[in-house]
Amino acid sequence: MADIKNYTLNLGPQHPAAHGVLRLVLELDGEVVQRADPHIGLLHRATEKLAESKTYIQSLPYMDRLDYVSMMSNEHAYCLAIEKLMGIEVPVRAQYIRVMYAEITRLLNHLLWLGCHGFDCGAMNILIYCFREREDLFDMYEAVSGARMHAAYFRPGGVYRDLPDSMPQYQVSKVKNAKAIARLNENRQGSLLDFIEDFTRRFPKLVDEYETLLTDNRIWKQRTVGIGVVTPERAKNLGFTGAMLRGSGIAWDLRKQQPYDVYDQMDFDIPIGKTGDCYDRYLVRVEEMRQSNRIIQQCVAWLRANPGPVITDNHKVAPPSRESMKSSMEELIHHFKLFTEGFHVPEGEAYAAVEHPKGEFGIYLVSDGANKPYRLKIRAPGFVHLAAMDEMARGHMIADTVAVIGTMDIVFGEIDR
Repeated sequence: MADIKNYTLNLGPQHPAAHGVLRLVLELDGEVVQRADPHIGLLHRATEKLAESKTYIQSLPYMDRLDYVSMMSNEHAYCLAIEKLMGIEVPVRAQYIRVMYAEITRLLNHLLWLGCHGFDCGAMNILIYCFREREDLFDMYEAVSGARMHAAYFRPGGVYRDLPDSMPQYQVSKVKNAKAIARLNENRQGSLLDFIEDFTRRFPKLVDEYETLLTDNRIWKQRTVGIGVVTPERAKNLGFTGAMLRGSGIAWDLRKQQPYDVYDQMDFDIPIGKTGDCYDRYLVRVEEMRQSNRIIQQCVAWLRANPGPVITDNHKVAPPSRESMKSSMEELIHHFKLFTEGFHVPEGEAYAAVEHPKGEFGIYLVSDGANKPYRLKIRAPGFVHLAAMDEMARGHMIADTVAVIGTMDIVFGEIDR
């Protein structure tokens, strides 16, 4: 009689639930996963090597393209590392704008995660609900930077420019009549801060809608409860951060433990899970969205009351205003030197980390005093989480593997950096 042997199966790399170009080699006994081996390197972006031949400011847009769902959070860590090496003081208003946009980015990330994770597990409607809110958040990105995704808005020493006083409005077209357009423009009559405040008032009810669809849904719980359980000790040993760590019951959040910018002025809670399964991580991220909404509201209130500069006045690091550049020879030289040669960073090394939507995102910079980094190393949260794929998927079914990939919230731009 023939021996019954395990067989191997490729999940991906073009699989819709592989969240990027992931090739997962599964060793199966029937439909039960005995081993899961993630193969990466199919999307090598070479960001770290490219940075060595680019000036510090030229490398900034590459940060957006790492985790292309959490654009400004990546820029945030990069700017903090440069500021640490150069000893730059960032104006307080710029810090509040950064924190507000970091939390808007967290909402963007978690909404995409929730929509796609639900979709992977068979819940179709949640994707449409989440993408409805992402449109408003993209409008906030576009209003300050001109781009809906790859913003390049955070700069060493502050942010590119102050918040605009008006929101772009929809125009009447063949597709939409004047009445429909007036309804779309209702919350766009004031400034960007008015638009953001209107969103924060509406958002908690929208999160309730997501929870109505999923939280007590019998099928959703069957797909996520008890799947991919990680104990608190194991989560720490594996190097988990962010919602993956907090889902296992450990209250570790860099915004509280090692606050940067003005996070120490913010009032918010850290949600934590109990059992460390996919369902707990779902609950943690949903509550995180509510807490981010609270932080955005606090930033809006402060920014309304406190005008001021949004970038350092050191013109060796930040460009002078267009007005002064066109009327002063010295300022023109500063502008020309900054955008051709860049600024020189003192010799040394620095590590700066932020509480990225996916976990701890860190930038380790080594400078030899030149206008380009000697070495740049990125600590991407998703890379560590993917390494635990085998442990989390073992003993589960093939369909559960998809739920485990979803709960990790991985994006391959940062893993194959």
